[in-house]
Order: sequence, then structure tokens, then C-alpha cells
Amino acid sequence: MFEKLGQIASLMKKLPKMQEEMGKLQGRIAQITAEGDAGGGMVKAKVNGQMEVVACVISDELMKLNDKELLEDLMRSAINQAIQKARQAVAEETSNMASGMGLGLPPGFQMPT
Repeated sequence: MFEKLGQIASLMKKLPKMQEEMGKLQGRIAQITAEGDAGGGMVKAKVNGQMEVVACVISDELMKLNDKELLEDLMRSAINQAIQKARQAVAEETSNMASGMGLGLPPGFQMPT
């Protein structure tokens, strides 16, 4: 019983530092950008750490094809690739923060995005 109280007290002492680190983590996540492309670069997408699409570029060559279905497929592919890369970058930042504080996260743990 006293062992559990000691663990709780130890955690409470770490709480201010954890809150500070979480604030820093949120700042680093806000700076993350990841890019994806499809169709040999005919469509490019950029996503930020909050998983918002911040840019989408469509080549003039693709627009000349006048193929709506192809454009939709390539956009979806480029955006999904960018999101996957952004999620990986967020997971790495989160893991680094947790490791730096001596908090091991379970394998496969992901912060909500």
C-alpha cells in the first residue's frame, strides 16, 4: 500500500515537468510538415502535424488530360501518403519526448491527432 502511495507521490512531483514538456511537444508538432506525391509527382500534397492539408499542387500536364477520376485518385494517394509521413513524424516526436522524461510508451502507442 505504501509503495503505491510513493509511486503516486513521485508521479505528482513529475506533473509540472510533464505539462511543460507536453506544451513543447505541441509546439514541435505544429512545426511538422510532411509531403506526399503521386503519379510521378503530377500531384503533390503537404500536411502539417495537426493532419491538415496545407498545400496541394497539380501539374499542368495532369490538368491537360482532363481526367477527373485519375485526378481524384492521385490526389487521394498523395494526401494519404503525406498524412502517413506526418503521423510517423508525430509518433517520433512523442516517443522522443517520452524517452527524455523516462516514460516508456507501449509499442504502437500513438498520440491522438
